[in-house]
Amino acid sequence: MTNFDNLGRYRAFLAVSEYGSISCAADMLYISQPAVSASIKKLEESMNTALFIRKPRGVALTDSGRILYDGITKAMAMISGSEERVRSLSGASRLRIAASNVLCKHMLMPYLKRFTEKYPNADVSITCTSSAQATALLEGGKVDIALAAKPASIHGLAYHALGDIEYIFVCTPLYIEKLGCGGSDIFEHGNIMLLNKSNVSRTHIDDYYTENKINPAHILEVNDMDLLIEFAKMGIGVSCVVKQFVQSELENGMLTEITLPTPVPPRETGFLYHDDIHQPNKNIFRLIELV
Repeated sequence: MTNFDNLGRYRAFLAVSEYGSISCAADMLYISQPAVSASIKKLEESMNTALFIRKPRGVALTDSGRILYDGITKAMAMISGSEERVRSLSGASRLRIAASNVLCKHMLMPYLKRFTEKYPNADVSITCTSSAQATALLEGGKVDIALAAKPASIHGLAYHALGDIEYIFVCTPLYIEKLGCGGSDIFEHGNIMLLNKSNVSRTHIDDYYTENKINPAHILEVNDMDLLIEFAKMGIGVSCVVKQFVQSELENGMLTEITLPTPVPPRETGFLYHDDIHQPNKNIFRLIELV
């Protein structure tokens, strides 16, 4: 069996080697000079060789000391590398996700449910924010993966598409009857309920208005799509929502879709992540595999 009696003395040996001084090594290690000297003496006795040449000012490594120093520094580098790999494996059990509030609720949850069922030991954290902020968190290394509308530029990021989302305008049958109009006329006569201007989806709708020369007369802004859906169901006005998120309301007749001459262009959504990092988090690909 290998004798590891000298392991504790290597720390003093390395300090003396690097500082060239027993007193400096003692200060660095916060121990006394006699204690450092004793460690070096026992190390030399165990190897039956001198490791340092004593000089008027400090010490220098002998040829034997240099061989030992090179071997210990290589061994320490190997240990440090092993520690990093262990930390990486430990970190791989964690998955940090960022998603917009609405995408988290209506798109991420089914995937997340399957993921946690298949990998119950994974530590999952979720940040609900805007699509733009989710992408910013990913770029800043604050999260491992982001679910967001596809940005105009994905330079430096990998992208896994989940499909398009459709934007439609909906209201109750009673409200459209009260308006007495349909199509693009709703923008002139109805209460149009939209997400606020800080939202990426709102920018998409404003671009649609500009391209089609639409200028809604009455706009009510909210900061959450779930509120848009609920307000529409209450008969307050016409809400711009994602069609996939109100499918059941459309099927049971609670809400009706306004048919427009020119539909709002769909937007693509998907997972964004870094694919050029050393030892990427395996849970990223485990989640994507469940899509």
